[in-house]
Amino acid sequence: MKKTFKLSHPKIKTPRLVDGMKHEVKKYLKRERNKALPENADYWDFDCKFGHTEQEAVVITLAQINTSIDEVEKLELESFYLEILAKPAKRNPKPKAEAGTEVDTTEEQASEE
Repeated sequence: MKKTFKLSHPKIKTPRLVDGMKHEVKKYLKRERNKALPENADYWDFDCKFGHTEQEAVVITLAQINTSIDEVEKLELESFYLEILAKPAKRNPKPKAEAGTEVDTTEEQASEE
């Protein structure tokens, strides 16, 4: 999704426009997450860019989208650019803990009973 959102409308108030934009972003993310994953991927990751214009767009995290939209509303800008691109990703396995650093409590609880 590469889109420039406009925050001005002759009949719709700005807060309702902002709510609609956030909802549109949520719908897009849900639609992309429901697509079939390639064999070598575990989940969908998203590359996001946000800016007042397409040329000023900077990389942000997925969690910062709503905050950025709220910031634009406070600044009372007329439009902003948002880019969200889905890409398949694979989770990295957690590193194994060194011996003696982590205690397994399930074995202790089973031996007490």
